[in-house]
Amino acid sequence: MFQENPALAALFMIFALSAAVQLFYYLWFYLPVVVYKHPEKEGTLEPVSVIICARNEAENLRDFLPAVCEQDYPDFEVIVVNDCSDDDSFDILGEYLLKYPNLKVSNVNKDPKFTHNKKFAQFIGIKAAKNDLLLFTDADCRPETPRWISMMASHFREGTDFVIGYGGYIAGEGLLNKYIRYEGMMVAVQYLGMAIKGLPYMGVGRNLAYRRSLFFGRKGFGSHNHVISGDDDLFVNSNATAGNTCVEFRRESHTRSMSARSFGEWFIQKKRHLTTAPYYKPVDKFLLITEPVSRLIFYSLFVLLLSFLFLWPFLLAVFGLRLITQLTILILAKKTLNEKGITGYSLIFDIFSPLINGVVLASNTIRRPGKNQWK
Repeated sequence: MFQENPALAALFMIFALSAAVQLFYYLWFYLPVVVYKHPEKEGTLEPVSVIICARNEAENLRDFLPAVCEQDYPDFEVIVVNDCSDDDSFDILGEYLLKYPNLKVSNVNKDPKFTHNKKFAQFIGIKAAKNDLLLFTDADCRPETPRWISMMASHFREGTDFVIGYGGYIAGEGLLNKYIRYEGMMVAVQYLGMAIKGLPYMGVGRNLAYRRSLFFGRKGFGSHNHVISGDDDLFVNSNATAGNTCVEFRRESHTRSMSARSFGEWFIQKKRHLTTAPYYKPVDKFLLITEPVSRLIFYSLFVLLLSFLFLWPFLLAVFGLRLITQLTILILAKKTLNEKGITGYSLIFDIFSPLINGVVLASNTIRRPGKNQWK
C-alpha cells in the first residue's frame, strides 16, 4: 500500500505526526490542569489592593462592584480607576464611596492633547495602591464567591510574585456566547497547564495577582508599553518564571465576565488581544502556533485520506484515539473550571477555531487596531 501510493503514504505519515503532536499537548499540558492538586498550606494573607480600570462601565460597576467590595478578607482595598468616563460612572462610584469604606476612586479626566490606552489607567491604579499585593479584575467581572481574594492571596509567600487565576465568561444565549466560553476555557487550560509545567507565558486581567514591588522593580510595562494590549499577558510573559509563579483555579477563586454581545464587538476584542502575540518569547510563540497548525493539518488530512479510503482502519484508529483523549480531558476540564452546556459544541469549535483565529491574525496584518484604543 505504501509503495503503490507514495504520495498518500507521505500524507498519512504527516497525519500520524500531527496526531502525535495533538496527543502531546493534551497529555503534557492539558491533563495536568484536571489532575492538579492545589497546595493546602496557605500564605500569610497579606493586605491586598484590588485594582479595576473602568471606562464607561456604569451599568457593570453598579452590578458587579459590590461583590468585590464585600469580599470575605481581613485587610483589602478596592481601587477603581474611572478613566475618562462620560456615562454615569462618576455618580455610581460616588454612591459606593459612601457605602464601602474600603473603596478608593481615581478619576482620570479627558485631555484632548493626551490620549492613552488601558495601561496608563492600570499604572494610575498601581501607583495609588497602598499594598504590595495587587489583584486585578475588570469592571465587567464578578467574583464567583466571597472567597475570591483569600483564595488568590493564599499562594503568596516568600519568592512568589505571580498568581495566575481563571476568568471565565457568564453563560448566556446564542452560539457566540458558547464559542467565547469555549475559547476562554481552552486558552485557560493551555496557560494554566503550561504554568504547571514550569512555562508560565500569560495570565488574564480578569483574574491575576502580582506584587507591586515587582512591577516597579521591572520598570512597569517596559518595552511593550506602546502595545495597545498586554497589560496582563505581556507583563506575565516578560517576568513570570517557574520559580515565582503559582496557579489558582479552584471554583471559589473564579471570576466571570460579560461576553461580547455581537460578532463585531467580539472581533474587535479578539484583534486587540492578538496584537500581543508577536511580543511573546520565541519558545512560547513556537508552542502556541504549533498546536493549532497541527490541529488544522490533522483534520484536513483525515478528510483527504478518508476520501481515498487509504489505510482507513488505521486512519480511524488514530482519529479515534485522539478523539477519546480529547473528549475525556475536555469533559474533566469543563468540570474543573465549572463550564456547562458547551460539550457538544466543543467538538465543532475545535475544528474551526484555528481558521477563525487565522482570519483575525490576518486582519491585524492588514489593519492594526488604533494605537490608543482602550478596550
